[in-house]
Amino acid sequence: MPPRPRPSLAAALAAALVAALLVLLPGSTTAQAAPVLLSQGRPATASSTEGAGTPASAAVDGDNGTRWSSQFADPQWIQVDLGATAQLSQVVLRWETAHARAYRIELSTDGSNWTTAHSTTAGTGGVQTLDITGTARHVRVYGTERATAWGYSLWEFQVYGTTGTGPTLPGGGDLGPNVIVFDPSTPGIQARLDQVFQQQESAQFGSGRYQFLFKPGTYNGLNAQIGFYTSISGLGLSPDDTTINGDVTVDAGWFNGNATQNFWRSAENLALNPVNGTDRWAVSQAAPFRRMHVKGGLNLAPNGYGWASGGYIADSKIDGQVGNYSQQQWYTRDSSIGGWSNGVWNQVFSGTQGAPAQGFPNPPYTTLDTTPVSREKPFLYLDGSEYKVFVPAKRVNARGTSWGNGTAPQGSSIPLSQFYVVKPGASAATINQAVTQGLHLLFTPGVYHVDRTIQVNRPGTVVLGLGLATIVPDNGVTAMKVGDVDGVRLAGFLIDAGPVNSPSLLEIGPAGTTTDHAADPTTVQDVFIRVGGAGPGRATVGMVVNNHDTIVDHTWIWRADHGDGVGWETNRSDYGFRVNGDDVLATGLFVEHFNKYDVQWNGERGRTIFFQNEKAYDAPNQAAIQNGSIKGYAAYQVADSVEVHEGWGLGSYCYYNVDPTIRQEHGFQAPVRPGVRFHDLLVVSLGGNGQYEHVINGTGAPTSGTSTVPSTIVSFP
Repeated sequence: MPPRPRPSLAAALAAALVAALLVLLPGSTTAQAAPVLLSQGRPATASSTEGAGTPASAAVDGDNGTRWSSQFADPQWIQVDLGATAQLSQVVLRWETAHARAYRIELSTDGSNWTTAHSTTAGTGGVQTLDITGTARHVRVYGTERATAWGYSLWEFQVYGTTGTGPTLPGGGDLGPNVIVFDPSTPGIQARLDQVFQQQESAQFGSGRYQFLFKPGTYNGLNAQIGFYTSISGLGLSPDDTTINGDVTVDAGWFNGNATQNFWRSAENLALNPVNGTDRWAVSQAAPFRRMHVKGGLNLAPNGYGWASGGYIADSKIDGQVGNYSQQQWYTRDSSIGGWSNGVWNQVFSGTQGAPAQGFPNPPYTTLDTTPVSREKPFLYLDGSEYKVFVPAKRVNARGTSWGNGTAPQGSSIPLSQFYVVKPGASAATINQAVTQGLHLLFTPGVYHVDRTIQVNRPGTVVLGLGLATIVPDNGVTAMKVGDVDGVRLAGFLIDAGPVNSPSLLEIGPAGTTTDHAADPTTVQDVFIRVGGAGPGRATVGMVVNNHDTIVDHTWIWRADHGDGVGWETNRSDYGFRVNGDDVLATGLFVEHFNKYDVQWNGERGRTIFFQNEKAYDAPNQAAIQNGSIKGYAAYQVADSVEVHEGWGLGSYCYYNVDPTIRQEHGFQAPVRPGVRFHDLLVVSLGGNGQYEHVINGTGAPTSGTSTVPSTIVSFP
């Protein structure tokens, strides 16, 4: 695939000049917000379908690669229920070759009585944008004459308008009862921390969500124990603005000293002086440690050195040594550490001062001097008495923290008044209205059920969650979609699949986009995907990245292996992470337990720094995972069409506990060509429950026995 074209400098300068002139023209006024896309993800029905692969819902899913098509007869119709009466302004029809020569656009408030808003007997196909007026809940395309011998076929059927939901939404406001703010004079801080921890310590699939915020200053004698769905953060512009003379602790007493299920929690933007000189952060997936300054050491193992299964540090300074001990895998990015001890399987570092030297597989260290592209997560802080969100700037070939050394942080600040503060009970329609209105989104701690897709179609929109705010699609829609726009920042929330199968849970950009976003990419940070565990959940694919240049910085995409609603077909989800865009970078990619491929990479020039995977535990037998003539689906597949791809520090593990005789052909699958390169790969059988026959393609020694010893490859091809 040839490199996609980049915009010329002349074109960019011309666009900038036009924008400047528009600002300077006398009497110019602020443009009005565009009409809202009302139809996407809404229920759609049709008079007929050509087959199971072309349902009515495919015309309102926002995907230009799926379509509705009818049987080969006249007349035929497709209609969409907008969910509420709206003032309509436009219909866009994106026809496939099989289009209508004669058709009507019809409107109805009740789905039974219809009026005509537009009609033609000379339809030309292609993309038709029709200005209409009217008030309706139901909109129908009624075809009376086909232009071809086939049926009627629409890639997309889009209805725009306004819902008349009331007055303009306000920005800012209070952060709700589950955001708990302290200052150094607040009485009873330890008691409040302990109260929340007692509730959240073992609430792995509970509904409680909490955010602790510490105003700048010094706090003495605290031990903040952090349980499930609990985040702790400082409110300074620098971590050193907020100092705790004490500890921020994660341990595993609730699980008999086993830290492999210490998920979904975070610490950010604090300085710590640990009481005994070393802080304990014994976590596994989805537990980021960001923008922290530990004035001592950091212990990543639980008390007693029980099992632990991986984690993530970024933009942090640990003055002393990091004790890895029992951690199976870990990724540290753009940080400074006083040293690192031990390592079990893949320990990966990029842009980290003080990182151990490259040594994989013994010791198991993969070390990159810099991170190619990075941009730190947005965070809430106090500017005097005003809440703002700081949005850090992009860095290229970064090394070390983005803060400290007496330099001002690079980036921009957005006042809370420019955010819609989302609270439990808010509808998707209201959330979408806020984005259309020009507001950013700050999700306060809670669980949010949505009946339609949250559309983030405005460039530069920040969507920030506090306290692991959780979004659940109730009726099989995609929970959130990002448009083909620059600079969107998604950070700090969880998407939990609902009981009705969603085609995907998060999509970054529309299918087939060719837009270059290199100057201002979308970033996805600490955004976690879950299918099952908290109850029945189903999704065909977890996260899809279509936009070019996207940075996915720390995600855990997890098909549950335990909890409620778990079973090979019960929480079916075939694919975890699919990349169609070019020049996508993943730093800290955790994807586990999907029924088929955990990662599918179709875009060019993709890069992954650190990958952790377990194949689905619950495959009932060899036949259930058979992939044509191949035994099992690779954890990480690069498409045969890809010319350039690179990965560093990637591991896949199997634990087929239902049928331990299952054989997995390989952990990794990729075309063999000079531009496709991998560094430091491993596969491992956990206790002999299933085995790998190779590491990548047909290369690499098989695993065997019950000794849990990895099979490794330092370089491929």
